[in-house]
Amino acid sequence: MKLLIVDSCISQRGADSRTRKLLNAYVEEFCRRHPEAEPETVTPETLLALKPFDPAMLNDRDALAAVGAWEAPVFDLARQFRGADAVVVAAPFWDLSFPAALRTYIEYISANGLTYHYESDGCHGDCRAHRLVYLTSGGDVEREDSVGVLYWRQLCAMFGIARFDYVFAGGLDLDPAKTPALVDAAADLARKLGGED
Repeated sequence: MKLLIVDSCISQRGADSRTRKLLNAYVEEFCRRHPEAEPETVTPETLLALKPFDPAMLNDRDALAAVGAWEAPVFDLARQFRGADAVVVAAPFWDLSFPAALRTYIEYISANGLTYHYESDGCHGDCRAHRLVYLTSGGDVEREDSVGVLYWRQLCAMFGIARFDYVFAGGLDLDPAKTPALVDAAADLARKLGGED
């Protein structure tokens, strides 16, 4: 079983990243529950090194897709995403969504003909994962219409991933005295999700 870990914990806090605490709790429990799991990580450094697509890059990618050249390096991340059995994405709640580097990653994995395709009745997903978990944390409280959560929920539908779960550790900057308890509670939720099939 391949667990794809998309680590977008881009934070000045480094190892003390609050979102990474959720990620660590999830991955540890997932791997305990599934000792056969093969984790693969897309690191923050990989995400930050991605260049957003410009028109020339899009033309090149479309030309490769048109001839089914899916082994081309531009599709490496999409192939990895498509082949995962389970996916966990962790990103801080930034500017009402998530870091720009994660949005660029989404452009790379959204490959028509590889991770999804179109038929006369609409879009159909081609990814193997049965589940995606999105973990996030932020200073403000969680909103029902959190863009990051809604976006990943809709991406799951596009990619054909049947189950979507998330943990939002919110309100972390409202009262510093309560922050550790809020992070711990969110990490417990992440750990619980990691233990589920």
